[in-house]
Amino acid sequence: MKKIMLIIMDGLGDRPNDKLGGKTPLESAYIPNMNRLVENGIGGMMYSVDQGIVCGSDTSHLSILGYDPVKYYTGRGPFEAMGLGIMVRQSDVSFRANFATRDENNIIIDRRAGRLDEDPGDLCKALSMEIDGVEFIVKNGVEHRAALVMRGSNLSDKISDSDPHSVGKAPGTIVPKAPEGKFTADVLNKFLAKSRDILQNHPFNKKRISEGKLPANEILVRGAGMTPNIDPFQSMYGMTGGYAVGIPMIRGLANLIGLQEIKVQGMTGSIDTNYKGKIKAAVDGLAKRDFVLVNVKAPDVAAHDKNPILKREVLERIDEAFYPLLDILEDTVVVITGDHSTSSESGEHTGDPVPIAIASNEIRTNGCTRFDEKNCGISSFRIYSRSVMQYALQLSDRAEKYGA
Repeated sequence: MKKIMLIIMDGLGDRPNDKLGGKTPLESAYIPNMNRLVENGIGGMMYSVDQGIVCGSDTSHLSILGYDPVKYYTGRGPFEAMGLGIMVRQSDVSFRANFATRDENNIIIDRRAGRLDEDPGDLCKALSMEIDGVEFIVKNGVEHRAALVMRGSNLSDKISDSDPHSVGKAPGTIVPKAPEGKFTADVLNKFLAKSRDILQNHPFNKKRISEGKLPANEILVRGAGMTPNIDPFQSMYGMTGGYAVGIPMIRGLANLIGLQEIKVQGMTGSIDTNYKGKIKAAVDGLAKRDFVLVNVKAPDVAAHDKNPILKREVLERIDEAFYPLLDILEDTVVVITGDHSTSSESGEHTGDPVPIAIASNEIRTNGCTRFDEKNCGISSFRIYSRSVMQYALQLSDRAEKYGA
């Protein structure tokens, strides 16, 4: 039996961009190692969750790993919180959060507070409090990102977001989506009101303002969820597994399904991550495991910043790091794909399918020679994200026979 490495390049797919001569970042990039991988296997396109679905990284990663989002997805919050080291409980309500900038008219002018370049840990400590018997736990992640956990009795995740999801709007008031969400919404609104006073007057933000930087004077919350009861990866597939992941949300998901962390020095979950170190550690990790998951966030970061040239550059850096993968194809099935497409023009996720390559020695090849949207799009190979693991299992001689 072969081992399996699944590499997910966040926001991999894109649309043609005038800044790249009408090509996508992937089409215009110099990616010889990705091209060699697709030549040594099957190239095609993957539908994330379903055709035309504009999905998030949470639902798409669940689906690619073989977990039905309809059954297991309650919201991104629990994954984000677990990835930041908060040991969430079944009764907790967790949120994904952003430190943002709000102007004097209560309008959000930057949802990322200028992508914080200082550690906002002091802000998180200042926001940890108790209101009406509910404990609020705040933990910072990469740059502007954070997680919020509400812990107490009679809580519900049936509530709205405060995040307006775009600039030029005021933060939303939390409203219940069902009667059982009223108490949670009321308490969370009290927390958000108190947090604005704390953030506005905090020395962290006064220092940023004195330096001409945007203050992190608002915390936007979204993706409320309660921790799902999810089947362990090993019991699902009969494989031991690990992960080399920089972003908290995917770390949280990996922890939740029982994958073991592979630590990598310099792994940041952003543009400046240690690309080569991450792939080397993942390859080394296969010595003790049957399966390794790798997530590379950088392409998505560049696309959200509407920077197709930077997205092309990070794809080329990723490709350089992929060189060791060519040496493990004898005993490993290597899957490279994206979780979804992110447009460098709009800065938003789209429902376009993403390229996928499944490579190994002594498997069928289908003549695909370049790993990009156009060339993989010509291939007749089409797969839904929910089937990726099963396809890799059968290529690694791990799949069980269906029927007599």
